[in-house]
Amino acid sequence: MKSIIVEDEFPAREELKYFIKNFSDIEIVNEFDNGIDVLKFIQENKVDVIFLDINIPLLDGMLLAKTIKNFKVSPKIVFITAYKEHAVDAFELEVFDYILKPYSEERIVSMLNKLKVFDKKNIENKLLENENSVSSVSLWKNEKLMVINTKDIYYCEAKERETYVFTKDDEYIVKCSITEFEKNLPINIFFKTHRSYIVNINKINEIIPWFNNTYKLKLKHKKCDIPVSRSKIKNFRKLMHI
Repeated sequence: MKSIIVEDEFPAREELKYFIKNFSDIEIVNEFDNGIDVLKFIQENKVDVIFLDINIPLLDGMLLAKTIKNFKVSPKIVFITAYKEHAVDAFELEVFDYILKPYSEERIVSMLNKLKVFDKKNIENKLLENENSVSSVSLWKNEKLMVINTKDIYYCEAKERETYVFTKDDEYIVKCSITEFEKNLPINIFFKTHRSYIVNINKINEIIPWFNNTYKLKLKHKKCDIPVSRSKIKNFRKLMHI
């Protein structure tokens, strides 16, 4: 899970970071001391949970939480505050938890464990949805619509407004963007390595180090090179246990 901390008191922020780093696998991607910068950040970056103080400058935590709850997909909010009186308003917003200062290690660890359970269930639900998804797609070739098992797809490449789909021996065209076509593919075996490429990870034969600490991939039975862009490197390494 990716998180941000919103706390204008340095000691409190450092203490919370200590608990998160030592009692969970949650990644802290950024820290803020005011609400306006948080709002700008989460409009452009995906986070799973926000550890949010209420008494912060520019835009207080309660107003920030109300704004975030209007997002189409909103992160979990854990309030961290010295004020008990906001608890009712907080839970009306259906926040994940409400932690009072000074921190209790037992209370913080309990909350982190709840987040871990929630994240595990979320992953399991996504995998279940993926397993129940359609295992075949219909693709055009020579003015015929062919039904192809998704497991037989080696990779996809975006070319202008179309997506080219490659199996071991054939090439097909889909009249949509690669982002739209990606929604039809099982997430457990397909990975978007680049804005123009999606690869079936079970078809990868070689992972070759390339410039700027990136990779290019060679696939079984194919002569092409598939790039892995710098923005995808971290997730790709994690996926491939590199």
